[in-house]
Amino acid sequence: MKLHIAGIEWDDGNQQKCQKHGLTIAEIEAFFEKEQYRVIADAKHSNSIEQRFIAVGRLTERLIFIGFTLRAKETGIMIRPISARYMREKEARKLW
Repeated sequence: MKLHIAGIEWDDGNQQKCQKHGLTIAEIEAFFEKEQYRVIADAKHSNSIEQRFIAVGRLTERLIFIGFTLRAKETGIMIRPISARYMREKEARKLW
């Protein structure tokens, strides 16, 4: 599934948090440009104000996990990454 988005929303907070586990901003953006990744609703981290999602897929040979939310802007729907990291093997078997 590929999301149809206008872009990716970055600020100092989510850039630093997403990069702390070894993924670069360019890798995260490239991930969402790919055609094949799975999007799952993240009920555990969603609330009445904001629905959250998990995207799982491969960028290279390793599986990647990205937690994100969608934000409506004048230019269209934006992805706001919240967390990004390589997946652990146990997670990969469960989600992929």
